Formats: sequence, structure tokens, C-alpha cells
Amino acid sequence: MNDIQTQKKLLRKTYKNIRSNIPKEQKILFDKLIFERVTSLRQYEECKYLFTYVSLESETDTLQLIKKALSDGKTVAVPKCDDRHTMDFYIINSLDDLEQGAFGIPEPKNICTKAENCFPALCIVPALCFDLMGYRVGYGGGYYDRFLANFKGTSVGVCYSRCLCEECPKDIYDIAVDMIVTEKYFKIRSDKI
Repeated sequence: MNDIQTQKKLLRKTYKNIRSNIPKEQKILFDKLIFERVTSLRQYEECKYLFTYVSLESETDTLQLIKKALSDGKTVAVPKCDDRHTMDFYIINSLDDLEQGAFGIPEPKNICTKAENCFPALCIVPALCFDLMGYRVGYGGGYYDRFLANFKGTSVGVCYSRCLCEECPKDIYDIAVDMIVTEKYFKIRSDKI
């Protein structure tokens, strides 16, 4: 294991622990504040397509965001991973279009249509931690880095402020998000202003 992988492994363990120890009442409040910040972004208001992960227990909640985007008339697409380590997004019309998928993560059912040529689009990106340059430490599969390498819209990393680190270790395959939203503030990468 090289030095970057070792550092990422340690950060994953540290931030999984930090995130899972946020008291439930605090997490509910943080999720509400992040939801309000994301939905007040100009990029959210202007997007026609919302690409977002489907959150699990300790992750920043996206279920309310999915419901709002659908009620706002946006096309919502969520990821589905395959055994080739690639991830594609599929359009859902409601949370009923989801089923238990790989890694225990809710994924779009096979009846859902693949999202292609979608613009203007906003992509909500998960991570265990972000740094203020937009780099992230995810779960280690590289799915989002491969997806973001060809994504033409705006990418937004969402996390709790306690899951920001000084600097994420990165290699040539790591792709930074365009902005970060926490319960306390949002930051746009200086090269994206």
C-alpha cells in the first residue's frame, strides 16, 4: 500500500468515527441547514437535472433534497454501480423507484432510464471528509472520481463541518468538487468563481 493509500485509509477510519458519533438531534439540525444551503444555491435554482447519491444513516441526508427537487420539477438521477467499477446515474420519479443494491445502498430499479446528455446539471457528491480545495476522501472505490472526470455540470460536496480536514491526500486520479457545503457555510473553489 503506497503512502497516499495509507493516509486515506487512516482518514476514512477517523472520519467514519467522527461522523457516526454526531448525536442524532444534532445530525437532524445539521442536515436541515445543509439542505437549506444547497437549495438556496443559484446553481440549484438554475439546474434542470440533479444528480445525487441516496444517503445512508451517518451520511449527510439527501432524501429531503431528492423529494424537494422532484417537487420543484427537476429531473433527479441517482447512481448505480456495476461490477466493472463504473457508476452511471439513472432517472427516478420517486423514492419508490429505488431498491436495495450493491453494498446495501439503495439504487434505481432496472426499469429506470440512464441519464445522458443532461445539462444544466448539479451533482451532489458524498465523502467521509473534504478539504477546502474540494478534494475528498471517499469510500475507496474511485467511482465519483471517474464520473466527475467527464461531468460537465457543477459538483457540490456536502459534509458536516467537523468532516473538513486541512488537506486530503491526492493523486492524479482525484477530482476536486467545485464547491463545498456544510451546516456552517459554503465555499466555492477560487478557480470556479
